[in-house]
Amino acid sequence: MPDATLVLRPVRLTAPDLIRVGSSGLRSRPMRVALSALGIAIGIAAMISVIGISSSSREAFHRQIAALGTNLLTVSPGQSLFGDQAHLPTEAVAMIGAIGHVESISATGLVPDAKVYRNDHIPAAESGGIAVLATRLDLLHTVGADIVAGTYLNEATQHYPAVVLGSDAAAHLGVDSTGPDQQIHLGGQWFTVVGILAPVGLAPELDRAALVGWPVAADLLGFDSFPTTLYTRTDPGNVEAVQTLLARTANPTAPNEVDVSRPSDALAAQHAADSTLGGLLLGLGSVALLVGGIGVANTMVISVLERRGEIGLRRALGATRGDIRNQFLAEALLLSALGGITGLILGTGVTTCYATIQAWPTVVPSWAMLLAFSATIVIGAAAGIYPATRASRLQPTEALTAP
Repeated sequence: MPDATLVLRPVRLTAPDLIRVGSSGLRSRPMRVALSALGIAIGIAAMISVIGISSSSREAFHRQIAALGTNLLTVSPGQSLFGDQAHLPTEAVAMIGAIGHVESISATGLVPDAKVYRNDHIPAAESGGIAVLATRLDLLHTVGADIVAGTYLNEATQHYPAVVLGSDAAAHLGVDSTGPDQQIHLGGQWFTVVGILAPVGLAPELDRAALVGWPVAADLLGFDSFPTTLYTRTDPGNVEAVQTLLARTANPTAPNEVDVSRPSDALAAQHAADSTLGGLLLGLGSVALLVGGIGVANTMVISVLERRGEIGLRRALGATRGDIRNQFLAEALLLSALGGITGLILGTGVTTCYATIQAWPTVVPSWAMLLAFSATIVIGAAAGIYPATRASRLQPTEALTAP
């Protein structure tokens, strides 16, 4: 019989083997692993929370705009050629209402000499900056405002000393209910609070105002009947066309003395500023992630130095350089993945809490989570490649005899 020949073939570590061996190496140094993973987790959490909060804010903004509409235009008096304060003609409301594609129009008029106090014992200098505005009955419909307490002015109450308070004005005066016994001192007269407005997104100037009827403002408060702000709702598809006509329609003799604006543009500009700040915070999160990657690399370098005896023993038992390199690379990837998963959970939690506090919908884009986790793996691989290569180059005798 021919002699049997025993052939020994090197056994390669499979992926499950690498995961088992790599996780075993991490379990032997739990505190160091936790601190290194924390650096990655902070970076990932910062990125996810910034993207998530920004996305939640954007979704809330889109919902707000969808509810309020982008078809509200405001018209107000500017300045004359000599720098004096101009005023709109009393016929401006009717003239603008005749423009095609104008769906509704309303107006308010500032009563400059009227001050608002909780009672008649408040010092005159402590008016709180609350503006008194004469208003038309169709104001709420045009600006999209809501009443949270009481009712708005009507055909009867607009002729009597009745007032509707904006949300900030009511809070400043300490008024949270309406009724015959709820009165404030306005322009030297007692006015009964008949309603309180909810915050008005597209007309925030109404939040800190006391609204009275147009007739009673002229009769009791010396109002000159000139409108100071016109609110115009237009057909959504013709906003720009109407906007170009408003100035010369409101004041045909001096259109240069008329200011026309679109309140939704101000909201968009504010949102753009918030997005810019979000980009800065995202950059800071990226720096934190880079610092976490350096921490992983440092941990793996120290691990190689401390485990030279183990490396030498494995090499003596037949492990190849590739096996050693893959083992330490797997450890680095597992360490980064641990930090990445923790960061995803923390970032999502921060986004959820902040969005809930702000009454926003919680939005964490799936692409952001995938991108953040991919960045974690890339950083783990980059941080582990040098220590893994260094470990694979150790000779068995050198490693076994190392102190």
